[in-house]
Amino acid sequence: MARDLITSWADYQTALDRLLAIATEKICVYDEDLVALKLDSPARLSALSRLFKAGRGNSLQIALRNAALVKINEPRLLTLLGTYSHLAEIRETPHQLSHLRDSMIVVDGKHALVRFDKDQPRSKLLIDEAEEVRPYLARFLQIWAEGGETVSGNPLGL
Repeated sequence: MARDLITSWADYQTALDRLLAIATEKICVYDEDLVALKLDSPARLSALSRLFKAGRGNSLQIALRNAALVKINEPRLLTLLGTYSHLAEIRETPHQLSHLRDSMIVVDGKHALVRFDKDQPRSKLLIDEAEEVRPYLARFLQIWAEGGETVSGNPLGL
């Protein structure tokens, strides 16, 4: 059980890597545009691939307020998600949620990294804190239930 306050972008990246390394079942992400998460890096793609190869359903759900940058800046992530589209989904949240400023990554329902404002690194890292993570997971599920446009890793066409 651990609770850490994160105050720098370097510590935020380290905390994210720590979460990805311990993920065994499911990762839920709510973020502005994934820019700060840098999921397109080889190490992070490898961690996601490991999770997908474990073969559990709904392994990765990503809800974004703005998906335009993912389509441009994260081609390797989209390729990976295209390969494992049966286990992962990215959605751009509806406009009525665009005023939200926080971000969160919830892993396996008991670990989380919660950033309080999209423009600041100030966050809290929760490891093996299922009780404290539960409200964040519930909030993510509410955001996910709002629906939105699916971002595809496999563009349609001939």
